[in-house]
Amino acid sequence: MLEALINGPRFDPLFRGDVLKIPPDHEKYGWGCAVPECLRTRNSSGDFCHTHQKEWNEYLALDRREATRAGFLSIAEPLEPKEGCEPEPCVICADRPAYVRSRRICMMHYRQWNNHARRAGASADYSSWLRDQAPYPQGYGTCRASTCDRLADTPLGLCAQHRERYIAAGRPGKASLPRSWERHYERTGESVPVSTEDPSTFEAWCEKQQPVYQIGQINMSGMRPLAKAELQWGLEAHTRDGSRTLWSITDLRMLTNECREYDVDSLAGLDLDRGKSRPRQIAREILSRLRPIYYTKEDSRDAGFLETEHFGRRLPGTDTCFDLSTVPQRWLREVLWDHLARLLQSVNCPRSRAPLDSARRGLSELGAFLEVEAPGGGHEPRLLTSRHAENSAADHRHRAARNLPSLVLRLTDGSPATVTKDSARTTFNYVRKVVYELLETGRADAIGLDRAFIAALPRGGRIQGRKRRPFDDRLGRALADEDNLQRFAATWDGNDRGLRDAWETLVYTGRRCSEVLKLRFNCISYLNEVPMLWHDQTKVGNLEEGIRIPEYLFTRLDDRRKTTLQRFERRQGRLPTVLEQEQMALFPTHVKNPRETESISYGFFSSSFRAWVATLDLGRGVPHQARHTLATKLLRAGASLAHIKKYLGQVSERMAEHYVDIAGSELDDLLPRVWVGGPGSANPGEPLFDTATTPLSRETALAMAVDVGRRCTPTLGGLCTAQVVVDGGKCPRNLDCDSCDKLVMTGADLLYWRRKREQWYSIAERAPDDATADYLHKVFEPTARAIDGLEKALAGLGLLDQALAMDLRRPQDYFNHMWNTGFPVEELADLDDFDDEEDVA
Repeated sequence: MLEALINGPRFDPLFRGDVLKIPPDHEKYGWGCAVPECLRTRNSSGDFCHTHQKEWNEYLALDRREATRAGFLSIAEPLEPKEGCEPEPCVICADRPAYVRSRRICMMHYRQWNNHARRAGASADYSSWLRDQAPYPQGYGTCRASTCDRLADTPLGLCAQHRERYIAAGRPGKASLPRSWERHYERTGESVPVSTEDPSTFEAWCEKQQPVYQIGQINMSGMRPLAKAELQWGLEAHTRDGSRTLWSITDLRMLTNECREYDVDSLAGLDLDRGKSRPRQIAREILSRLRPIYYTKEDSRDAGFLETEHFGRRLPGTDTCFDLSTVPQRWLREVLWDHLARLLQSVNCPRSRAPLDSARRGLSELGAFLEVEAPGGGHEPRLLTSRHAENSAADHRHRAARNLPSLVLRLTDGSPATVTKDSARTTFNYVRKVVYELLETGRADAIGLDRAFIAALPRGGRIQGRKRRPFDDRLGRALADEDNLQRFAATWDGNDRGLRDAWETLVYTGRRCSEVLKLRFNCISYLNEVPMLWHDQTKVGNLEEGIRIPEYLFTRLDDRRKTTLQRFERRQGRLPTVLEQEQMALFPTHVKNPRETESISYGFFSSSFRAWVATLDLGRGVPHQARHTLATKLLRAGASLAHIKKYLGQVSERMAEHYVDIAGSELDDLLPRVWVGGPGSANPGEPLFDTATTPLSRETALAMAVDVGRRCTPTLGGLCTAQVVVDGGKCPRNLDCDSCDKLVMTGADLLYWRRKREQWYSIAERAPDDATADYLHKVFEPTARAIDGLEKALAGLGLLDQALAMDLRRPQDYFNHMWNTGFPVEELADLDDFDDEEDVA
């Protein structure tokens, strides 16, 4: 099958054959130094050879700001290779290899030239001497090493490199040439005899030899056919799948050497679990790509794993192979496989691997318990009863309550993971969900699983996620301090990837971390002379969403773009094209990212941020708290939940409430600021500001707060604005608030007025005749208009549901007013005027 693929028309012919000759500028496997005409190999971590990399670093140190790659390339001198070059044939005798690259003559002629130069001294002329030389009658054939096709340079039958290896190995088999063989045999044209004490040992050594080092070549000679085909196919596939993993030619040579050394039939025959060497990592990647070819869907189901490539899916940050072997029972493992297959085939396929991991963990825990407690290890579903499901749940609850280790889950170091209450809920929910599908599909009866067992599986309930609180004032000020920000960039961003700029963008915009870190190069622009930030809100499906940003942030991001452009120029020796700029990241990573298209990871940013926060010694903090802080400040400034939801890109208002902690004092402060005219006003229900179309501005909200504190006083059903009453005087209307034009209804009073409307409607329904009922409705009509106006104002601000759920007219409102007006401070402080007996009384 692999041979058919390799010989197919779409396969790159560069990767066919036993010896692959890779061009020095190959996109994936390029090895040449970036300096034009330099024949040395580049470093594994850069584009220059060792010498030119050192010169480039010195060039940058002279003037880092103005230094460009094009300027360096214009002055860099190309270099000749020191090793690994293909030996050229001797210019005198073509069937012998050149001994010295500069002279291009074989070993025998080179020794003759040295003797001639020593005798002639300064008058020795190489060109004249070369014209007088005659070729030797024959060469020594090709090297006797099984993997080498170079010409031998002595009658021993080995090339220069293998001859040196043979001497270093202690001359196995003791193969040797006669003493002074050049003088006694070569010059007379006789055949040179080779003596070997143990020919079989010498031949065995030749058979086991690895190829010699050759610049730009991957030699697969001597490999087993399947292992060679797998490597050839893997090399070609690696150029097409967009992987950023670097496979250097040095690592690939080491992999071919290991395959020959251990004589493996397939790459799977290598001990891939031993160590973390790069050759073994390459072998694992190739086998991972071969898995969809070697296995069909049905094969993977029988083998106990799921291959996401079979479903055209590749979940981010995970291998395509999803191992299910932790579920010991075959029938339960197949149930899990079918469930995961339905997920991957559905339109609403998960965006991450979390649902797959949770389902696997749940059934692994169930299977581990059944293997110990159930008859037959749980491998026969007909023997399972409701008691086994109940005992499994009880055991898992016991582990969660006492933080005991899991039956199957292991940490990265191999130690058992701890069962928590949240993990137990997840386990119960997914076990019930997966196994209940057997009832929906009718497979429960087919496999003989008792319905009582399924019904006994408990629900886990809703998992209460921990809310992120906003930054407290001290930590917030420290995270915005200029000195701390400079230290953040200098200490944790040594490669200048923009950690500080990303953090300030989070603070100013309140975006999600992924939305900021994944910003593209062209993410900022002016629109109608307004600075805008364009980003993708992938969680809610809003692409190219634009928000207004401050000029300061626009300037910082524009400077970051210049830094990214400069880095691209230093890597590529040119500026990016317009199409390349569209693919470039604003905060590119420095790891395997020559085109600057890949962004820094969330793990790198968050770990650096946490380390920075730890040095401030002001408590713990995570980047996402900046989003909560901004949402809270927006609410305090008078923004409605509808505006906050739209600005932050929330899925629902419930999510917005989660962020701004809507159940707390923030709503207490906001609802009383929604004012409408009372029933006795000229226009009942008319908002005292335009709540339906615009949110509360900061100035309006502050003005309202001042009004509540100074120009009004709480009364039954609202606020009284009659100054006589505010100043502590007697009400001129004898507390007839319903018909008073000084009454203001607020969002905090909506439930009171709704109850009053129900009361009036109830009285009207019990009226003795229609005329009386019409009269009661007419009397209450201004109040009904006022209530409708208040509901409309609250709906415009997105606060109607919250106002209906919370009765915020608190007794403290009355107590505070009574304390301030009924008991003047001067009277309370003058306690000496009271008699002790009166005090007792």
